[in-house]
Amino acid sequence: MAQSISLKTYNAINHKTMKKIHLLRHAKSSWGNASLADIDRPLNARGMNTAAFMAPHLLEAGCALDHVFCSPAVRAQATISLISKHLPTIDLTWVTDQDLYTFDSNKLLQWFQNLDESIDELLIIGHNPAFTNLCNLLSHHQIQNIPTCGYVQLTATQTGTWQAISETPFELTTFIRPKALMKDSEH
Repeated sequence: MAQSISLKTYNAINHKTMKKIHLLRHAKSSWGNASLADIDRPLNARGMNTAAFMAPHLLEAGCALDHVFCSPAVRAQATISLISKHLPTIDLTWVTDQDLYTFDSNKLLQWFQNLDESIDELLIIGHNPAFTNLCNLLSHHQIQNIPTCGYVQLTATQTGTWQAISETPFELTTFIRPKALMKDSEH
């Protein structure tokens, strides 16, 4: 008698590939209006400038823009919108996912475990401390903080699945701190 398995399990077994994660923390937000809910906070002027500045640097770093997922927070949406605006030759589209409005790396891990296994590489625009903690957990590095509009690239060192993401070793291959990059470009 044939044993049946779920489609999700079948896909996980048959899509063991090298995974790559690109994390972009939202740009600097405004705290100017205390009556706004956290999710509704916009970018401040510095955040808008930094997001525009980072757009070409994301491409230079090898950031894949085929599968882009974004938190619904206004500051995250504004960050990816500005990146898109400053990459006019790329038809950048993204999926807004309510579950990415989280500050908890365990919830991010759960989000990854539900991803379509046919996706090998993706960009997420979201929040700290979830991003820093996720980066440290997966790569076994101890970075202190992914700054606003900071970019991290994590590359799996062996084949794996999203369903088993916490068992897949990742290497921190790129870490861009916009403030340092901006200083370097001034010289």
